[in-house]
Amino acid sequence: MKFSIKLLLCTMIVMAIAFGFSGFYFVNYVFETALDREVGQALDENSILRFAFETAALNVPAKYDVLQDHTIEQIASNMETGGHDSSRLLRLSDEEKNVLYISSGFEADNGLLGQTDENTKTYRVIRQEDSYYIQTGITVNALDRILYLETLKDVSEVFRERQLGFSVYRRVTILMLVFGTVLMLVISSWLTKPIRLLTRATKRMAAGDYGYRARQISNDELGQLTTDFNHMANVLEENINKLEEEIQAREDFVAAFAHELKTPLTAIIGYADMLRSRKLDEEKSFLSANYIYTEGKRLEAMSLRLLDIIVTKKEEVQFQLVPAASLFDYLKDMFASHTEMEFHFQYESGMVRAEANLIKSVLVNLLDNACKASEPGSPIEVRGKLTERGYRFEVKDMGVGIPREEQKNITKAFYMVDKSRSRSKNGAGLGLALCAEILLLHGSKLEIESEPGKGSCISFVLPDKGGME
Repeated sequence: MKFSIKLLLCTMIVMAIAFGFSGFYFVNYVFETALDREVGQALDENSILRFAFETAALNVPAKYDVLQDHTIEQIASNMETGGHDSSRLLRLSDEEKNVLYISSGFEADNGLLGQTDENTKTYRVIRQEDSYYIQTGITVNALDRILYLETLKDVSEVFRERQLGFSVYRRVTILMLVFGTVLMLVISSWLTKPIRLLTRATKRMAAGDYGYRARQISNDELGQLTTDFNHMANVLEENINKLEEEIQAREDFVAAFAHELKTPLTAIIGYADMLRSRKLDEEKSFLSANYIYTEGKRLEAMSLRLLDIIVTKKEEVQFQLVPAASLFDYLKDMFASHTEMEFHFQYESGMVRAEANLIKSVLVNLLDNACKASEPGSPIEVRGKLTERGYRFEVKDMGVGIPREEQKNITKAFYMVDKSRSRSKNGAGLGLALCAEILLLHGSKLEIESEPGKGSCISFVLPDKGGME
């Protein structure tokens, strides 16, 4: 069953119960008020009749010491016919509660008479066939006689009004429920529209449309739920895209790795077969052996770089305080024999929190790439300075530069901007990939500023690690 139908049914059940109880209470309240008014009037009328009877008894000629039964009957008959109420019914009983006078139509039993005494007014509501009456009882003291006066007052109209009230209220309740059903059907449909939109969105996403989003049509809790759902969908889509990119990157990595292996292996196999299958002069033998050695060293460098990337991803790093000057001194010693380039070192004193060997590997790779990208004799600047973010390392060259559209890809394994130039320098496109992994462990990343033909400036900042040792 749909939630909107459940909401509609629950609302209508509550409305029906509320209308039922409120209608019952209201009609009964009106009825009881009217009945209490009729009871009060019947008791007052009974008291008036007693007073009239006692007054009439005092006006009887003093022929007898005791009021005679036929006189009582005469007074009662006059009282019955002398009032304005033609429906007045009386019954008079003597001291022994024997009936002395009774109006035609007075058919009540003696149950109330047994409860009446000299100090008590009594009444009850009785039903005779389809009519309802209020029966009252009171004692009358007339010339030393104690008589019992009972009256019947027709209150059938009060009960008919109650029945009419229930009938009218039932009709009104049914009309209100019908109108309320239509109104609540519209309201429930409007209230549950965000849920239907969310359901549609989940089905679309389950079918593979990860870019579909639920439309927000309110600012209440359901609107907030829609916002949270769309946010979750955004995160899910980003994760799926990342997974797809990772899968594609792995496929590209395998393809690039196979291609990078093929080139040196082809040369090694070819020259080795030449040495094995024919006799060469000394110069050709040396050249063949040199090709085999060079390509073998290239395979060795590539395998070591790959191993470093894998190890860097898995190992935990122990950070220590390292003087920045010691890192620059290491670079000076490492590239002191590199006479083809002109190196300029400029740095400020400072301490960094890092794993020294890994940061040295980053700096060596950056300088090595700067050398490969530059012509012999070109200047290469290596700078270090303190900033608000931490200690910044910069390597700047005047080489070929990197196009803007290529800059986001250069940290991918085996990716090379100029493949012919990189291979001529024994490059495999793994250096910057290793640098990116190492800096990620340090909470940093490569920042690239480059323009084709004008050189590149590659930098990174080692942030403050707080209390890490």
